[in-house]
Amino acid sequence: MEKTIEQELKKVKTEADVAAFHQRFLGKSGEITALLQGLRNVDPAKRAEMGAKYNELKKSTEEKLFKLQSEIREKAATEKLMQDPLVDITIPDTKSRRGGLHPISIVIREVEDVFANMGFIIEDGNEIATEFENFTSVNVPASHPARDMQDTFWLSDGRVLRTHTSAWQNYMLKKYGPEFKAICPGRVFRNESTDASHDNTFFQVEGMMVGKDVSVANLIYFMKEVLTAIFKKDIKVRLRPGYFPFVEPGFELDLNCLFCGGSGCPTCKHSGWIELIPCGLVHPKVLEHGEIDTTKYSGFAFGLGLTRLAMMKYGIRDIRYFNSGDVRVLEQFTPVV
Repeated sequence: MEKTIEQELKKVKTEADVAAFHQRFLGKSGEITALLQGLRNVDPAKRAEMGAKYNELKKSTEEKLFKLQSEIREKAATEKLMQDPLVDITIPDTKSRRGGLHPISIVIREVEDVFANMGFIIEDGNEIATEFENFTSVNVPASHPARDMQDTFWLSDGRVLRTHTSAWQNYMLKKYGPEFKAICPGRVFRNESTDASHDNTFFQVEGMMVGKDVSVANLIYFMKEVLTAIFKKDIKVRLRPGYFPFVEPGFELDLNCLFCGGSGCPTCKHSGWIELIPCGLVHPKVLEHGEIDTTKYSGFAFGLGLTRLAMMKYGIRDIRYFNSGDVRVLEQFTPVV
């Protein structure tokens, strides 16, 4: 099968090819998935050895497919830019100042790299979602009080500016089937007042892992790996019960405030902790909306606040600086030349 996979990977040239390849080999009815499911019929003495081999095949295939997908998207973006009559990318710009990456862009890239190295698929969800995607599919029906907590911006056609990246959960469940790991970073919107730690526009990354026997232990492992990689040091966190309609049980993963060291300040509302990661095991209703058999599969989900993560990483005390457009703030972290 390795030879077949290599041959088929060479044929992947478009996003449609990526989806077709994933469905054939990695989807719920895929060939690699069938190999793993067939282990139940293998001699117990050989099962462990074959299981390790098949899992390694699955991991390497996911990594190669993700790399191809990234190359395809980069090529498409370049071609689109070159077709713009107002842009000539062959002319060097020698007069104007060159820019640098926004702190949030840096954090997004770091988070994507960490998760990609752990075998996660990187998705790019729409900022405009249907009411079903944003609310109903994640177990927030029309009568649910959580809708009042996520008052949002409605469009004239009944769609909304997504209030959380969880709006992309249903799409990922239906696209990748019952066994996958994926994240979806992006911008979200809330119709609320702003202060040092809240804004009406900010960034999150949604993450999901679905499969057989997925537990809270898997969730804690991945969260610690990500935070350690981002901050490049051991950090103090706490896990406490929390209510979110789309997970059961649900947790709040809080980060010890790096500004005050836990003594209390305006950024952490004098609590010593900053709420960073709402998470938990995916609610059965969410899996059912995604056409997943809840008697066989489970999963975990989390919503990592990328804007707050950038605040902690760079010591930015006021979230409003990110959208201020003040170059003096931004060039402290990415020098402008």
